[in-house]
Amino acid sequence: MIRLIDVYKEYDNGTKALKGVNMRIDDGEFVFLVGPSGSGKSTVIKLITGEIAATEGRLMVNGYNLNNIAPRQIPYMRRTLGIIFQDFRLIEKKTVYENLAFVMRAIGASNRELRRRIPYVLQLVGLDQKADRYPGQLSGGEQQRVAIARALVNNPSMIIADEPTGNLDPQRSLEIMMLLERINELGTTVLVVTHEEELVNKFTKRVVAIQNGRIISDETGGYYNGEKV
Repeated sequence: MIRLIDVYKEYDNGTKALKGVNMRIDDGEFVFLVGPSGSGKSTVIKLITGEIAATEGRLMVNGYNLNNIAPRQIPYMRRTLGIIFQDFRLIEKKTVYENLAFVMRAIGASNRELRRRIPYVLQLVGLDQKADRYPGQLSGGEQQRVAIARALVNNPSMIIADEPTGNLDPQRSLEIMMLLERINELGTTVLVVTHEEELVNKFTKRVVAIQNGRIISDETGGYYNGEKV
């Protein structure tokens, strides 16, 4: 569960990125966080992942109180999250299997665990026949599927997808979003950060809209130019 309670964030340069944000995401939800560039979306994600701290307010992430979390606990908090980026961030010199194995070994997984978990996750994202391929041998949509598999492989309770379809054409974007929807149906909480309103409108999900550092709406349904449709 994620909770932001009266959260403010002012950066050192004086930019007031968040101005009293309240948001709760319960376990098992699928939520879109939408808003224009500079609205505060990225700041919310950086707060949730512990990259930055709030100036004021309270923040809870999957049982961790980020207001007084010890530095040694932050890696354990981050293990409850799987992050998907717009630019994939795959290791080009490693195969698909090796990319996933790398993040599993980072938390001490055994070879037995790798052999059990990686094939399952690759099958889930439709890449079970591509385990020995390198990222450069895959299409953009396939690379994003690898990035999703990498985010899932350590079995996080929540997936955060930060503009996951920004580099993809509309058809591939829809396929990626449908895959995230399926992952959510299997029990993983999903938060998708995007400005692609037309894509959001194809799904009947909870949409939290942020603008100028404030939540301006929080409803289930599609949005176009900030107005419910």
